[in-house]
Amino acid sequence: MSYAAAAALQTAIYGLLEGDTAVQALAGSRIFDAAPVGEVPSLYLVLGPEEVRDRSEKSGHMARHEFTVSVVSDQGGFLAAKSLAGAISDALIDARPVLSRGRVLHMDFRRASARRTGRGTRRQIDLRFSALVADD
Repeated sequence: MSYAAAAALQTAIYGLLEGDTAVQALAGSRIFDAAPVGEVPSLYLVLGPEEVRDRSEKSGHMARHEFTVSVVSDQGGFLAAKSLAGAISDALIDARPVLSRGRVLHMDFRRASARRTGRGTRRQIDLRFSALVADD
């Protein structure tokens, strides 16, 4: 197993989201690697936690990266957040981004959770994806 392709995968996922027209129409430049500080946008997405497990075989080193993309909104209701979450899913499911190290063999959706946060004024949807990455 190798964790060495993790940064390359994160960079590629960010690039996919940044370059997707549907995501851009809803999020614009509000795509973050860490939660924004200062004046927080009313709707944004942030790359979140990741868990990696060895999936190596005789054919080579592989790892399954399970990562979270969160949509956060202070708009009333979940509609805006769900619309952006749907665009993110469309952009990432079955994506094969080019990595600076390794290659994505498969990417898919695992699960999502939608909830109110703070004092019930914010909505957050956590989307969990899985990417099988070969480090060759």
